[in-house]
Amino acid sequence: MRVLFAVSSWPTQYAVMVPIGWALQALGHDVRVLCVQSQVEPVCRAGLTPVPVLDGMTVEVRNRLQHYQEAVDGPWRYPWLPLHPLTGEQLDSLAGFDVADYRRRVEPELARRTALSFDAAVDYARRWRPDVVLQDAASLEALLIGRVLDIPAAVCLWGPIGTEEPAHVRPLPDDFSGSFQRYGVDFEPDMVDYVIDPCPSSLEPPTRAKRLPVRFVPYNGGAAAPAWLLEPPPAPRVCVTWSTALSKICGPATHLLPKLVDALAGTGLDVVVTATAQDAATVGATPPNVRVVQRLPLHALLSSCAAVVHHGGSGSAMTAVAAGVPQLAVTFTTEQATTGSRLAATGAAVHLSGEKAERDVLLTMVEGLVNVARYRESAAALRTETRQRPSMVELVSTLEDLAS
Repeated sequence: MRVLFAVSSWPTQYAVMVPIGWALQALGHDVRVLCVQSQVEPVCRAGLTPVPVLDGMTVEVRNRLQHYQEAVDGPWRYPWLPLHPLTGEQLDSLAGFDVADYRRRVEPELARRTALSFDAAVDYARRWRPDVVLQDAASLEALLIGRVLDIPAAVCLWGPIGTEEPAHVRPLPDDFSGSFQRYGVDFEPDMVDYVIDPCPSSLEPPTRAKRLPVRFVPYNGGAAAPAWLLEPPPAPRVCVTWSTALSKICGPATHLLPKLVDALAGTGLDVVVTATAQDAATVGATPPNVRVVQRLPLHALLSSCAAVVHHGGSGSAMTAVAAGVPQLAVTFTTEQATTGSRLAATGAAVHLSGEKAERDVLLTMVEGLVNVARYRESAAALRTETRQRPSMVELVSTLEDLAS
């Protein structure tokens, strides 16, 4: 069986697909990954085969355009304005982004490049002849290929955000290039036939599509697991991890690592902060109970943790769910806030909107996660639900049935 992936320009959005690719390859199937040029190295590092033919609007620009529109329409609730959608600079006023100029000068070129990208994806699929096409929830290529070639296409959800969401939450982009219409395909937000859903039953997100359940398998990128992780922590361990890209789409005020470390410094907790070298440098000197490490695999760390603090990203959230660890989600985007709220509704997490992240509030919430038994019990229940999902091998069998 030949399976074609289509992925966005943001590795964390297709990380959930990497173990699916491993399972397919391990069972003898051929996997290719349509991607933009910037994702060739990450896809290769994940052990998959990239096909760099995609182009168009980056995820960063798309998200910043959405945030700008939220600020215009009202859902943007933070005391600062969003970033300039194109430059990423902090806006002083909404007038700082010339919408008319963007639509006249920039959007047509983005639409042209995106249309060529869709053409390249369809052309490759016609020549390679896949049996199934899969995409992450921020892509559209697999949906178009599936309709044009009349083969099964599925969206791989990355967490508790589904395909049936309000417009400002729904991850699937719009076809602003008009490519679906050029191929005679009606583009509808609910045109998805299948979703591959890794969420436990208590977290299953809304969708009209046929749900293909699977057990979540974490992929946090390639990095070493140090031997000290095998040693019992000297005190209840709390992991602090943060987005490497949040500042680029929401602004510098969303970089909370220094504030989080300050809140937990000097407590009786063993705090491990995992970050990039650039982000780790912002933390500065740390007390004895705080250890800062670079790019530590999250799934390897969480097995020794009593709680985790993160930004509400689905990768961090789902890795914690699989590990059975209580979570504090401090969020700055609508999607992340939705994830945080749905996690909190299970009883395995608490959710805090980012602009309310004051030192005392953060400390109280973390100590509650560590000391209150109901959080541990709810997190353990989510882990049990996760382990009851069909395995990757069973998912591959389902895809084989679809292909036949």
